[in-house]
Amino acid sequence: MAGHIEYSTTGKPHPYHLVRPSIWPLAGSLAGGLLAVGALMYLHDVSLFADPEKGVAGYKVGLNGVYLGLLAVLLVMFGWWKDVIYESVKERAHTPIAAIGLRYGMSLFIASEVMFFVAFFWAFFNAAFFPGEQIGYVWPPANIHTVDPFDLPFLMTMILLLSGCTVTWAHHAILSGNNKDAVTALGVTVFLGVVFLCFQVYEYAHAHFGFTEGIYPSAFYMATGFHGFHVFVGTIFLFVCWIRAMKGHFTPERHFGFEAAAWYWHFVDVVWLFLFVAIYWWGNMVGMDLSALHKP
Repeated sequence: MAGHIEYSTTGKPHPYHLVRPSIWPLAGSLAGGLLAVGALMYLHDVSLFADPEKGVAGYKVGLNGVYLGLLAVLLVMFGWWKDVIYESVKERAHTPIAAIGLRYGMSLFIASEVMFFVAFFWAFFNAAFFPGEQIGYVWPPANIHTVDPFDLPFLMTMILLLSGCTVTWAHHAILSGNNKDAVTALGVTVFLGVVFLCFQVYEYAHAHFGFTEGIYPSAFYMATGFHGFHVFVGTIFLFVCWIRAMKGHFTPERHFGFEAAAWYWHFVDVVWLFLFVAIYWWGNMVGMDLSALHKP
């Protein structure tokens, strides 16, 4: 292909990317396992080296295991992404044919994320459409002080929608070769993602119900909390793209790293719209009342 540097590890030029052996998949598995074990130890209030018979309290793990696992995951992300960026920018290994595989891979990943959230929506609607005796056959439960959807959640919705506009602005800037605007737009998008997360933390801190106080809080925190985690991941993804844009890595012809981040961010936006309508608005203001059907 004219003007294109092909990547080869076989002695013959070809358009495919043959990945070299890497430590990062193994390291990523170990880091993820460490994070999961740390979370389980925290949830089960584990104390290491404890001996109740001898009166030894041991070392209470607490959140330290979670912090250690999260640090390990972040270090793996940094090292792995650094190698991928080197393959793309320096070795130019991500040829047009290799990029097709990258696009399929990202598309399938987002599809799996869709099904992940389908499970939480299913759990929410199962409880909301068929409220049981334990909560008085009413949704939301009468003892729950719900969050007003047109207060802080509506502001958070506007912030995410605006961030979707700014990431699209960055995409158009890259396609037109305007790297200065791309850097500005990505910086604004990352800022909006951080602001959204700050508002979500504030909302959780001032909520009138705890995670373990029934089916409604559990469904609410699982769905919105995992979305917040995805916003956190997407913000890191876009932050890396912002750094890369400042280094001039993206061109109109080669910018799939940014495209993948933009796809993920738009997915996060769409999921939030469903959350806002289903959980914040319908689940908090409309709901279901089947108590009349169960009167003796």
